[in-house]
Amino acid sequence: MNPDRTVLIIGGKLKIVQKARALGLDVVHIQVKEQYGPAHQELVAGALLGDYTDWRVLRPLATAAHEAWGFAAALSLTEPGLDPTGRVNDLLALGGTSYEVSHRFTDKALMREHLAAAGVPGPAHALLREPADLAAFGAAHGYPFIVKPTAVTASFGVIEVTGEDKLDAVWARIDELRREGANQWARFFPVGDFLAEEFLDGPEYSVESFSFAGRHVVIAVTEKAVLGTGFVELGHALPARLDPALEQAVVEATVTFLDAMGLADGPAHTEIKLTARGPRVVESHNRVGGDRINEMVHAAYGIDLDTYTIGWPFRLVEELPDRPEPKRAAATRFLIGTPGRVTEVRGVEEVRADPSVVAFDFDIAPGATVNPLRGNWDRLGQLVVTGEDTSAAIATCERLTGSVEVVTGGKA
Repeated sequence: MNPDRTVLIIGGKLKIVQKARALGLDVVHIQVKEQYGPAHQELVAGALLGDYTDWRVLRPLATAAHEAWGFAAALSLTEPGLDPTGRVNDLLALGGTSYEVSHRFTDKALMREHLAAAGVPGPAHALLREPADLAAFGAAHGYPFIVKPTAVTASFGVIEVTGEDKLDAVWARIDELRREGANQWARFFPVGDFLAEEFLDGPEYSVESFSFAGRHVVIAVTEKAVLGTGFVELGHALPARLDPALEQAVVEATVTFLDAMGLADGPAHTEIKLTARGPRVVESHNRVGGDRINEMVHAAYGIDLDTYTIGWPFRLVEELPDRPEPKRAAATRFLIGTPGRVTEVRGVEEVRADPSVVAFDFDIAPGATVNPLRGNWDRLGQLVVTGEDTSAAIATCERLTGSVEVVTGGKA
């Protein structure tokens, strides 16, 4: 194997290893034991198993892997692997995104402080150390305001504080979240500090971009649908149906943000609200967006952001000269249900047979448990479709998800 054509992949799904191999790269893989299986063995040149989120474990593994096989780049496309990859880049002088830059994305409080120092407009914010901090923030910035963990993803633990009379309950919920952790992902997303932020009004969009040696190309602006006035995401659609002037403002705000954050190469998924004071960044990630947004971008624009992320360090993909034009539209909606024990599921086969379907993730069966919808991880499944335009894709997606019925009864 040629070290100049070898990549270290930290964590993530099997498909990332498969896409690296499809580009002609050799793969060295560092993964946790329970997520490594026989299919990996056929694809990787070498593998080391351990908790890559623990630097005391990862450092000797990465050093040993580099000495044994060599690799020219390290990358991760999973949130828990981003900071570890930055540490490996620094340790082995590989280039790529450093830990300092990566951690600005993964620590929401650090992001806010960094942007404020750079003069980028954003909401008022404060770390919460004790119950009195909630009252102090509300007195200074009014209600409602937002409370969220500084280092978790998928809308987990986000709370809207609607008034002074809710402060005790909010602090009790913070304590509960710290004790329970992030459900089945607690190993990868420990719940520690919480951040208070001024409430941002207006509709929310995400921006899918890729940076080429410091030049940021916005590929798509994506609409977001949420549950009522809450934070659990129920769907996305692209390209967003936005007035051109507003879309340009979103694009410019994203480029300004990425410049300020110091991201030079690779993907970013940036969430922005169009407030009365202009576009404001909610948060961002130096990775491809979740919720199958990559499949949506690929369906609409013909661009696989996973492949770009893997191939760009080796210059195996062409640099995009400018924003691409969409060929079609794509939409996704999530299936939710009434909490309880599942007794019957109807309509699934009809959805799978529809020619507009790109992906349908749904494996709920009688006997399964539907949990209360408190975060993205409590959703039951996901449907992705294409359409001639965004409105048509959304209509198809909502029609098909509406035809699936999950019947529950009794207590979960």
